[in-house]
Amino acid sequence: MSPILLLVFIAAYFLLLLGMAHWKSKGANSESFFVGNRDSHWMLVAFGMIGTSLSGVTFISVPGAVGLTAFNYLQIVIGQFFGYLLIAFVLLPLYYRLRLSSIYDYLGRRLGPRSYRTGAGFFIVSRTLGATARLYLVVGVLQDAALDAMGIPFWLTTAVILAMILLYTYEGGVKTIVWTDTLQTAGMLLGLVICVAFLLQALGLTMPEALGAMRARGLSDVWVHDADSRSFWFKQLLAGAAIAVAMTGLDQEMMQKNISVKTLGGAQKNIVVLALIMVGVVALFLFLGGLLYLFAAQAGMAEKGDHLFVAVVMQHLPGWVQIVFVLALISALFPSADGAITALTSSFCIDLLGLTRRSDWSEAHKVRVRQRVHLGFALVFLAMVLLFHAIGNPSMIGLILKLAAYTYGPLLGMFAFGILTQRAVRDGMTPLVALAAPALCWLLESRSAQWLGGYEVGLELLLVNGALTFLGLLVFSRR
Repeated sequence: MSPILLLVFIAAYFLLLLGMAHWKSKGANSESFFVGNRDSHWMLVAFGMIGTSLSGVTFISVPGAVGLTAFNYLQIVIGQFFGYLLIAFVLLPLYYRLRLSSIYDYLGRRLGPRSYRTGAGFFIVSRTLGATARLYLVVGVLQDAALDAMGIPFWLTTAVILAMILLYTYEGGVKTIVWTDTLQTAGMLLGLVICVAFLLQALGLTMPEALGAMRARGLSDVWVHDADSRSFWFKQLLAGAAIAVAMTGLDQEMMQKNISVKTLGGAQKNIVVLALIMVGVVALFLFLGGLLYLFAAQAGMAEKGDHLFVAVVMQHLPGWVQIVFVLALISALFPSADGAITALTSSFCIDLLGLTRRSDWSEAHKVRVRQRVHLGFALVFLAMVLLFHAIGNPSMIGLILKLAAYTYGPLLGMFAFGILTQRAVRDGMTPLVALAAPALCWLLESRSAQWLGGYEVGLELLLVNGALTFLGLLVFSRR
């Protein structure tokens, strides 16, 4: 396929996004940017959040990891289902009752101003690292697919993609993203279904026959029963529930869209529907990964991991499937990156600058401040993606989940302390506790096999991190 033709399709897709953004951002103000004027329809939010939750990492890394871990990732996803139920029936009622624009405002009201800023700070670090890691992966795929052959450097590709995202989120924020994410999620899922169907046809297999072939090669095993393994099923279920609560329920980007829904009931339906769809969609991604490895074995390919999907599509499939693949990949990229930059801008402006509480600032001045912060985060994203490019990593899904365990753990502990206890914490100690817990977790992870008789700490590290934060706050609390 001609790289120039591919760029034409990408440009047309972006123009479609820009047109939709221009349509939906008319008359937008700060309330539109931060919470979409609280009138988003729950079905739109639920569908769009699929793309945000999955991202380009799921599109590339989850199928690529099947060769190493089979369908073990499904254990985490099943655990996430139960975590989503906790969000729907514990966290969302709290957020709606307090009418929060930033969910970390709860920490300020319950624990104090330093706890509030600590929670917002950890979110900013967490989301910046996670979103830029996802962006790095997808930009790398686009480079391999077409742009390296045209002599376009990695940094320029990243800068252009970020400029595109800025153009359609600069004014409307959440009000715009609810609609653009819906379009992009549809594109991603359509691409997934087409790739699965074409690979089945290329292999000459039906779905049951393909599952049988995967089972014969050990590619479709879901459950791990070795209690000492990082992938032991019980640890993965617990970790999945904790990941859902932390990375969705305690994440401003994800909750910013939920609290833009008109009613609590609508927001709860959104989360429950999202939970059900996520299990099915990730199962289909894992099935796609099995097909890719079957095809690679048949074609004598050596590629594995994050490089496999790209290699199969760009080297062995027809040009129209390559176009579908790249557009689906971009559709997976944009909901993650645009929502992250918007949420980081919102958190920084509301939580750290107190923009919504500044009665001495005019609306025009608030808009200027918000836009400068928005641009600033785009530049931070550019720098971080280039840093990830310099470091390199063979499997980004593992890296992102590990980063989440370290950075979302303190948020999990702080919210749990606020909700489950009636004690007042010494507010000045919260930042120290929130920094000490991840440090202790790092020490535990590096020595777990030695200290615990061969037991390896895996993604349950997020729960350990949250528990250490909870206990630390308990020590420095009073009735």
